[in-house]
Amino acid sequence: MPIPACPVVHFELPYRDAARVSTFYQTVFGWQLQPMGPEMGNYILATTSTCDSSAPDALRGSINGGLFPLVPESPLQQPSVVLGVPDVREAMARVSAAGGQVLGEPMAIPGVGDYVVFVDPEGNRLSMLQPLMG
Repeated sequence: MPIPACPVVHFELPYRDAARVSTFYQTVFGWQLQPMGPEMGNYILATTSTCDSSAPDALRGSINGGLFPLVPESPLQQPSVVLGVPDVREAMARVSAAGGQVLGEPMAIPGVGDYVVFVDPEGNRLSMLQPLMG
């Protein structure tokens, strides 16, 4: 069975100062930033384009992202991309079989889907997301 192509669906960047990083990306690039609060780990959603809109100025093929608090004692606190996968457990098995390392178990993100971090054989931190259906 062929492996489905898995697109980049999201990006993530670490931050040290939420107000500073929000001001920077809003001022320089016009991003809309939405703090999710402590109940969501102080994650900040970043809307970079109206890619899902039917508006005439919508940028097709663009992705949005998020910013997460830097935790210096945690490994691999670096920018990364999130790949959309149809089945996160099958993709985890493929990562391991191909020489990558899955870090932990999938985390259920309410209203979004199942998310897990992995490291490719070159040491790059990436993530996978199996979106909720519907």
